[in-house]
Amino acid sequence: MPSDPVLPVLSVVVPCFNEAEGLPGFHERLQAVMTAIGLAWEVVYVNDGSRDRTLSVIDRLRAVPGSGAVACLNLSRNFGKEIALTAGLDHARGTGACIVIDADLQDPPEVIAALVDAWREGIDMVYAQRRARQGDSWLKRLTAKAFYRLMRRIGDRVVMPPDTGDFRLISRRAVNSLLALRERHRFMKGLFAWIGYPARAVLYDRDPRVGGRSSFSYWSLWNFALEGITSFTVVPLRVATYIGLLVALFSIVYGGFLVIRTLAFGNPVPGYPSLMAVITFLGGVQLVTLGVVGEYLGRIFNETKQRPLYVVERFEAARTVGDRT
Repeated sequence: MPSDPVLPVLSVVVPCFNEAEGLPGFHERLQAVMTAIGLAWEVVYVNDGSRDRTLSVIDRLRAVPGSGAVACLNLSRNFGKEIALTAGLDHARGTGACIVIDADLQDPPEVIAALVDAWREGIDMVYAQRRARQGDSWLKRLTAKAFYRLMRRIGDRVVMPPDTGDFRLISRRAVNSLLALRERHRFMKGLFAWIGYPARAVLYDRDPRVGGRSSFSYWSLWNFALEGITSFTVVPLRVATYIGLLVALFSIVYGGFLVIRTLAFGNPVPGYPSLMAVITFLGGVQLVTLGVVGEYLGRIFNETKQRPLYVVERFEAARTVGDRT
Protein backbone atom coordinates (compact mmCIF):
# COMPACT_ATOMS: atom_id res chain seq x y z
CA MET A 1 0.00 0.00 0.00
CA PRO A 2 1.28 3.54 -0.72
CA SER A 3 2.47 5.44 2.30
CA ASP A 4 0.66 8.52 3.47
CA PRO A 5 2.04 11.75 2.03
CA VAL A 6 4.26 13.82 4.26
CA LEU A 7 2.25 16.82 5.38
CA PRO A 8 3.89 20.22 5.84
CA VAL A 9 4.19 21.73 9.29
CA LEU A 10 3.85 25.27 7.96
CA SER A 11 1.63 26.53 5.15
CA VAL A 12 2.14 29.97 3.63
CA VAL A 13 -1.03 31.38 2.06
CA VAL A 14 -0.51 34.10 -0.55
CA PRO A 15 -3.58 35.72 -2.19
CA CYS A 16 -2.63 37.08 -5.63
CA PHE A 17 -4.33 39.59 -7.89
CA ASN A 18 -2.25 40.87 -10.82
CA GLU A 19 1.06 40.07 -9.12
CA ALA A 20 2.94 38.64 -12.13
CA GLU A 21 5.67 41.27 -12.05
CA GLY A 22 6.83 40.75 -8.49
CA LEU A 23 5.90 37.11 -7.83
CA PRO A 24 9.21 35.46 -8.90
CA GLY A 25 11.23 37.74 -6.62
CA PHE A 26 8.80 37.16 -3.77
CA HIS A 27 9.00 33.38 -4.15
CA GLU A 28 12.79 33.44 -4.19
CA ARG A 29 12.94 35.34 -0.90
CA LEU A 30 10.17 33.22 0.64
CA GLN A 31 11.89 29.97 -0.29
CA ALA A 32 15.16 31.10 1.29
CA VAL A 33 13.41 32.10 4.53
CA MET A 34 11.30 28.95 4.84
CA THR A 35 14.24 26.65 4.10
CA ALA A 36 16.31 28.36 6.81
CA ILE A 37 13.53 27.86 9.40
CA GLY A 38 14.05 24.10 9.18
CA LEU A 39 10.45 22.84 9.14
CA ALA A 40 8.54 21.12 6.35
CA TRP A 41 6.52 23.74 4.50
CA GLU A 42 4.35 24.55 1.50
CA VAL A 43 3.12 27.74 -0.14
CA VAL A 44 -0.44 28.06 -1.45
CA TYR A 45 -0.73 30.71 -4.16
CA VAL A 46 -4.37 31.79 -4.64
CA ASN A 47 -5.00 33.37 -8.02
CA ASP A 48 -8.01 35.61 -7.44
CA GLY A 49 -9.12 36.22 -11.02
CA SER A 50 -5.95 38.03 -12.10
CA ARG A 51 -6.05 39.72 -15.49
CA ASP A 52 -2.30 39.53 -16.10
CA ARG A 53 0.13 36.58 -16.25
CA THR A 54 -0.11 35.70 -12.55
CA LEU A 55 -1.50 32.22 -13.14
CA SER A 56 1.16 31.31 -15.70
CA VAL A 57 3.87 32.58 -13.34
CA ILE A 58 2.53 30.33 -10.58
CA ASP A 59 2.53 27.38 -12.98
CA ARG A 60 6.16 28.11 -13.90
CA LEU A 61 7.12 28.21 -10.23
CA ARG A 62 5.55 24.79 -9.79
CA ALA A 63 7.52 23.45 -12.76
CA VAL A 64 10.92 24.58 -11.48
CA PRO A 65 12.95 21.59 -10.16
CA GLY A 66 13.01 21.62 -6.39
CA SER A 67 9.87 23.76 -6.12
CA GLY A 68 7.51 20.93 -5.22
CA ALA A 69 6.30 22.90 -2.22
CA VAL A 70 4.16 25.16 -4.45
CA ALA A 71 0.37 24.67 -4.55
CA CYS A 72 -1.83 26.54 -7.03
CA LEU A 73 -5.44 27.44 -6.21
CA ASN A 74 -7.13 29.17 -9.14
CA LEU A 75 -10.52 30.73 -8.41
CA SER A 76 -13.09 30.92 -11.21
CA ARG A 77 -13.20 34.74 -11.03
CA ASN A 78 -12.24 37.63 -8.78
CA PHE A 79 -13.92 37.17 -5.40
CA GLY A 80 -11.93 39.75 -3.42
CA LYS A 81 -8.96 39.41 -1.12
CA GLU A 82 -10.93 38.39 1.98
CA ILE A 83 -12.55 35.47 0.16
CA ALA A 84 -9.29 34.51 -1.57
CA LEU A 85 -7.57 34.43 1.80
CA THR A 86 -10.29 32.16 3.17
CA ALA A 87 -9.97 29.86 0.15
CA GLY A 88 -6.23 29.58 0.70
CA LEU A 89 -6.68 28.69 4.37
CA ASP A 90 -9.31 26.11 3.39
CA HIS A 91 -6.76 24.34 1.17
CA ALA A 92 -3.69 24.78 3.39
CA ARG A 93 -2.39 21.48 4.79
CA GLY A 94 -0.01 22.79 7.44
CA THR A 95 -0.37 20.72 10.58
CA GLY A 96 1.32 23.25 12.83
CA ALA A 97 0.44 26.74 11.59
CA CYS A 98 -0.48 28.87 8.59
CA ILE A 99 1.21 32.11 7.59
CA VAL A 100 -0.67 34.79 5.67
CA ILE A 101 1.34 37.26 3.59
CA ASP A 102 0.88 39.40 0.47
CA ALA A 103 3.05 38.97 -2.61
CA ASP A 104 3.88 42.66 -3.15
CA LEU A 105 6.89 42.49 -0.78
CA GLN A 106 5.62 45.36 1.35
CA ASP A 107 5.58 42.73 4.08
CA PRO A 108 9.14 41.30 4.09
CA PRO A 109 9.18 37.48 4.10
CA GLU A 110 12.21 37.63 6.40
CA VAL A 111 9.86 38.61 9.27
CA ILE A 112 8.33 35.11 9.12
CA ALA A 113 11.27 33.74 11.13
CA ALA A 114 10.30 35.98 14.07
CA LEU A 115 6.66 34.91 13.75
CA VAL A 116 7.68 31.25 13.90
CA ASP A 117 9.86 31.88 16.96
CA ALA A 118 6.88 33.29 18.85
CA TRP A 119 4.69 30.38 17.70
CA ARG A 120 7.24 27.92 19.05
CA GLU A 121 6.73 29.55 22.45
CA GLY A 122 3.06 28.57 22.35
CA ILE A 123 1.47 31.71 20.87
CA ASP A 124 -1.48 30.94 18.58
CA MET A 125 -1.80 34.29 16.81
CA VAL A 126 1.42 36.13 16.00
CA TYR A 127 0.65 39.29 14.05
CA ALA A 128 3.16 41.55 12.33
CA GLN A 129 2.62 45.12 13.53
CA ARG A 130 3.88 47.96 11.36
CA ARG A 131 6.47 50.19 12.94
CA ALA A 132 6.72 52.32 9.79
CA ARG A 133 4.69 52.43 6.55
CA GLN A 134 7.11 53.29 3.76
CA GLY A 135 5.45 54.25 0.49
CA ASP A 136 2.04 55.13 1.98
CA SER A 137 0.76 58.68 1.61
CA TRP A 138 0.09 60.82 4.66
CA LEU A 139 -3.64 60.64 3.94
CA LYS A 140 -3.62 56.86 3.90
CA ARG A 141 -1.65 56.73 7.14
CA LEU A 142 -4.02 59.23 8.76
CA THR A 143 -7.20 57.44 7.68
CA ALA A 144 -5.79 54.04 8.70
CA LYS A 145 -4.95 55.35 12.16
CA ALA A 146 -8.41 56.89 12.52
CA PHE A 147 -10.09 53.64 11.44
CA TYR A 148 -8.21 51.49 13.94
CA ARG A 149 -8.94 53.94 16.76
CA LEU A 150 -12.62 53.97 15.81
CA MET A 151 -12.82 50.18 15.76
CA ARG A 152 -11.16 49.94 19.17
CA ARG A 153 -13.83 52.26 20.57
CA ILE A 154 -16.95 50.81 18.99
CA GLY A 155 -16.01 47.15 18.48
CA ASP A 156 -18.23 44.77 20.44
CA ARG A 157 -15.59 43.23 22.75
CA VAL A 158 -13.38 42.67 19.69
CA VAL A 159 -10.13 44.61 19.97
CA MET A 160 -8.12 44.83 16.76
CA PRO A 161 -4.45 45.78 17.18
CA PRO A 162 -3.55 49.03 15.41
CA ASP A 163 -1.26 49.21 12.37
CA THR A 164 -1.77 45.51 11.70
CA GLY A 165 -2.80 43.95 8.41
CA ASP A 166 -3.29 40.34 7.37
CA PHE A 167 0.42 39.45 7.68
CA ARG A 168 0.52 36.98 10.56
CA LEU A 169 1.02 33.40 11.72
CA ILE A 170 -2.00 31.42 12.91
CA SER A 171 -1.76 28.09 14.72
CA ARG A 172 -3.66 25.12 13.33
CA ARG A 173 -6.24 25.14 16.11
CA ALA A 174 -6.84 28.87 15.55
CA VAL A 175 -7.17 28.27 11.80
CA ASN A 176 -9.77 25.57 12.43
CA SER A 177 -11.75 27.96 14.63
CA LEU A 178 -11.45 30.70 12.01
CA LEU A 179 -12.67 28.47 9.18
CA ALA A 180 -15.78 27.57 11.19
CA LEU A 181 -16.92 31.17 10.58
CA ARG A 182 -18.48 31.03 7.10
CA GLU A 183 -20.13 34.44 6.89
CA ARG A 184 -20.14 35.90 3.39
CA HIS A 185 -19.23 39.48 4.35
CA ARG A 186 -15.78 38.75 5.69
CA PHE A 187 -13.59 41.29 7.42
CA MET A 188 -10.59 39.10 8.16
CA LYS A 189 -8.82 41.48 10.53
CA GLY A 190 -11.90 41.43 12.73
CA LEU A 191 -12.32 37.65 12.44
CA PHE A 192 -8.68 37.15 13.45
CA ALA A 193 -9.36 39.14 16.61
CA TRP A 194 -12.79 37.59 17.24
CA ILE A 195 -11.57 34.01 17.68
CA GLY A 196 -9.31 35.00 20.56
CA TYR A 197 -6.42 32.71 21.62
CA PRO A 198 -3.06 33.97 22.94
CA ALA A 199 -1.68 36.67 20.63
CA ARG A 200 1.57 38.59 20.33
CA ALA A 201 2.85 41.39 18.12
CA VAL A 202 6.09 41.35 16.16
CA LEU A 203 7.18 44.83 15.07
CA TYR A 204 8.54 45.41 11.58
CA ASP A 205 9.09 48.16 9.02
CA ARG A 206 6.80 47.98 6.01
CA ASP A 207 8.60 48.40 2.69
CA PRO A 208 7.38 50.14 -0.47
CA ARG A 209 5.50 48.00 -2.96
CA VAL A 210 7.68 46.12 -5.47
CA GLY A 211 6.07 46.01 -8.91
CA GLY A 212 2.46 46.43 -9.97
CA ARG A 213 -0.15 48.72 -8.46
CA SER A 214 -2.31 48.37 -5.41
CA SER A 215 -5.89 47.34 -6.20
CA PHE A 216 -7.15 49.35 -3.21
CA SER A 217 -8.28 52.85 -4.16
CA TYR A 218 -9.57 55.27 -1.56
CA TRP A 219 -13.11 54.30 -2.56
CA SER A 220 -12.24 50.62 -2.02
CA LEU A 221 -10.71 51.44 1.35
CA TRP A 222 -13.87 53.34 2.33
CA ASN A 223 -16.03 50.34 1.44
CA PHE A 224 -13.56 48.08 3.26
CA ALA A 225 -13.88 50.21 6.40
CA LEU A 226 -17.67 50.16 6.09
CA GLU A 227 -17.52 46.37 5.86
CA GLY A 228 -15.49 46.20 9.04
CA ILE A 229 -17.76 48.51 11.00
CA THR A 230 -21.01 46.82 9.99
CA SER A 231 -19.54 43.33 10.51
CA PHE A 232 -18.53 43.79 14.11
CA THR A 233 -20.76 46.39 15.69
CA VAL A 234 -24.34 47.69 15.66
CA VAL A 235 -23.25 51.10 16.89
CA PRO A 236 -24.35 52.82 13.62
CA LEU A 237 -27.90 51.58 14.24
CA ARG A 238 -27.78 52.91 17.79
CA VAL A 239 -26.44 56.24 16.57
CA ALA A 240 -29.32 56.44 14.07
CA THR A 241 -31.75 55.77 16.92
CA TYR A 242 -30.19 58.44 19.11
CA ILE A 243 -30.28 60.97 16.26
CA GLY A 244 -33.95 60.20 15.74
CA LEU A 245 -34.66 60.71 19.44
CA LEU A 246 -32.76 64.00 19.50
CA VAL A 247 -34.61 65.27 16.43
CA ALA A 248 -37.94 64.25 17.98
CA LEU A 249 -37.03 66.01 21.22
CA PHE A 250 -35.97 69.11 19.31
CA SER A 251 -39.27 69.07 17.40
CA ILE A 252 -41.27 68.88 20.66
CA VAL A 253 -39.33 71.76 22.18
CA TYR A 254 -39.59 73.83 19.03
CA GLY A 255 -43.33 73.08 18.77
CA GLY A 256 -43.86 74.25 22.33
CA PHE A 257 -41.91 77.40 21.57
CA LEU A 258 -44.17 78.12 18.58
CA VAL A 259 -47.31 77.62 20.68
CA ILE A 260 -46.09 79.98 23.40
CA ARG A 261 -44.97 82.58 20.85
CA THR A 262 -48.33 82.42 19.07
CA LEU A 263 -50.25 82.88 22.33
CA ALA A 264 -48.07 85.78 23.36
CA PHE A 265 -47.47 87.63 20.08
CA GLY A 266 -50.00 86.30 17.60
CA ASN A 267 -49.43 84.20 14.50
CA PRO A 268 -47.00 85.88 12.08
CA VAL A 269 -46.55 84.48 8.59
CA PRO A 270 -43.87 81.77 8.78
CA GLY A 271 -40.76 82.28 6.71
CA TYR A 272 -40.18 80.08 3.67
CA PRO A 273 -36.39 79.64 4.21
CA SER A 274 -36.80 78.36 7.77
CA LEU A 275 -39.54 75.97 6.65
CA MET A 276 -37.36 74.53 3.88
CA ALA A 277 -34.41 74.23 6.25
CA VAL A 278 -36.47 72.14 8.68
CA ILE A 279 -37.88 69.94 5.89
CA THR A 280 -34.50 69.26 4.30
CA PHE A 281 -32.91 68.60 7.69
CA LEU A 282 -35.55 66.06 8.68
CA GLY A 283 -35.44 64.49 5.21
CA GLY A 284 -31.67 64.15 5.42
CA VAL A 285 -31.85 62.50 8.85
CA GLN A 286 -34.45 60.03 7.56
CA LEU A 287 -32.40 59.13 4.48
CA VAL A 288 -29.23 58.62 6.53
CA THR A 289 -31.12 56.40 8.96
CA LEU A 290 -32.63 54.39 6.12
CA GLY A 291 -29.17 54.03 4.57
CA VAL A 292 -27.72 52.63 7.80
CA VAL A 293 -30.61 50.19 8.16
CA GLY A 294 -30.21 49.26 4.49
CA GLU A 295 -26.54 48.37 4.95
CA TYR A 296 -27.39 45.83 7.63
CA LEU A 297 -30.47 44.59 5.78
CA GLY A 298 -28.42 44.02 2.61
CA ARG A 299 -25.94 41.90 4.55
CA ILE A 300 -28.77 39.82 5.99
CA PHE A 301 -30.13 39.34 2.47
CA ASN A 302 -26.77 38.15 1.15
CA GLU A 303 -26.30 35.72 4.03
CA THR A 304 -29.74 34.13 3.60
CA LYS A 305 -28.92 33.13 -0.01
CA GLN A 306 -26.31 30.71 1.36
CA ARG A 307 -24.16 30.77 -1.75
CA PRO A 308 -20.66 29.28 -1.49
CA LEU A 309 -17.95 31.75 -0.62
CA TYR A 310 -15.98 30.98 -3.78
CA VAL A 311 -15.76 28.64 -6.78
CA VAL A 312 -12.52 26.80 -7.55
CA GLU A 313 -11.54 26.51 -11.21
CA ARG A 314 -8.69 24.15 -10.34
CA PHE A 315 -6.49 23.23 -7.40
CA GLU A 316 -3.10 21.61 -7.71
CA ALA A 317 -1.65 20.60 -4.37
CA ALA A 318 2.03 20.82 -3.61
CA ARG A 319 3.75 17.65 -4.86
CA THR A 320 6.13 17.51 -1.90
CA VAL A 321 6.95 19.61 1.11
CA GLY A 322 9.65 22.25 1.13
CA ASP A 323 13.26 21.43 1.86
CA ARG A 324 14.32 21.21 5.45
CA THR A 325 17.74 22.03 6.78
